[in-house]
Amino acid sequence: MTNIAILASGNGTNAQRISEYFSNHPAIRVRLILSNRTDAYVLTRAQKLGIPCHVFDRFTFYNTSEIPEILTNNEISFLVLAGFLWLIPGNLLKAYPGRIVNIHPALLPEYGGKGMYGERVHEAVIKAGERESGISIHYVNERYDEGDIIFQARCPVFSGDTVETLAGRIHELEYEYYPEVIEKVVMSHEP
Repeated sequence: MTNIAILASGNGTNAQRISEYFSNHPAIRVRLILSNRTDAYVLTRAQKLGIPCHVFDRFTFYNTSEIPEILTNNEISFLVLAGFLWLIPGNLLKAYPGRIVNIHPALLPEYGGKGMYGERVHEAVIKAGERESGISIHYVNERYDEGDIIFQARCPVFSGDTVETLAGRIHELEYEYYPEVIEKVVMSHEP
């Protein structure tokens, strides 16, 4: 069994969808959900799904070995970012080379980087007059949204779109593709 840990900072709709997708999978399961916010709704979702959680602060994440130890103790093989807003520290990048994936709500390399998340991304896409947007699933490296792209899916941007209407289409793409792409990446790493 390959164990996944999900790192999330917010509502957790993607974390829930991923967890449900793998709930009866014969080879992959979500073993742990980690968050950097005590008030993140993803923790409530994890509790309802019966998935153990761990909350940590910035100092712990960047300056201690606590998180790598928790991951090792839970036999975690892959890290999945689902709305997690901090850079991954070097010790985790080294421990999980090619085994950390993230989803971004735009077509990278455009509209990525520090501070480009959630509504900010959709606002920028609409303001620039783009005719399409989408999702990018990519490996994580030491810089925001610059890891190798694994998969992209596109959707139109309509002239009357608001942040909310565009976000709705982006979420549909996330829910449809992220779990499947995670599955393919995980399975490609297994012997």
